[in-house]
Amino acid sequence: MQIPEIHVDELKQDKEFLDNIKRLEQESRELHSVEKAYKLLDAKLIIEAKEEEIDEVFGFIVNTALDKLATTLSENKSFDVVGDEEDRAVARAIYEYGMQRYSENDKKGAKELFLVLYHTIDYDELKDAMMVHACLASGGVEFDRFIDEFVDVDSVDPYDVLAFFVMKFTKPTSTLLQEYNDELLKCKEELKVLQESK
Repeated sequence: MQIPEIHVDELKQDKEFLDNIKRLEQESRELHSVEKAYKLLDAKLIIEAKEEEIDEVFGFIVNTALDKLATTLSENKSFDVVGDEEDRAVARAIYEYGMQRYSENDKKGAKELFLVLYHTIDYDELKDAMMVHACLASGGVEFDRFIDEFVDVDSVDPYDVLAFFVMKFTKPTSTLLQEYNDELLKCKEELKVLQESK
């Protein structure tokens, strides 16, 4: 299957495409929709919009996702990442924010975001993957080493709705959690605070 070539200059002049961007911008703000904001971000990336425009959309995504996370936590709800597009987009935004913190060497901040996702995601395989992320960050594993040594890059299925999350590792999840058992115990201790608020 050949992927159609995207002509950026043509898209920048395409009224329908530009109207679609405006509509997404309006809808994402009116509906406080992270899912629509991601579509807006994709469209702006395609037409190579200015960096400040991209940053503004990403800022909206992260802030809206954190607001929705706060509501989810206060209402003791969870994110249905398989069945609900908005829930999945919110979890993705928090995850990407966590990975950004991790890449900037804020391991503590990253670990906390991964633990919150572990606590709020309603899908066991992804929950376990978030615990691996939290344990490795907590154990002091550098971000580059995490990507190079622990992530099974070849197993990523681009058609999987959860492809934005790292869920496959170079070792089974259970093995990694055993190897980082001390960190696992610490992380579970931290989680008690969230679980007791339920």
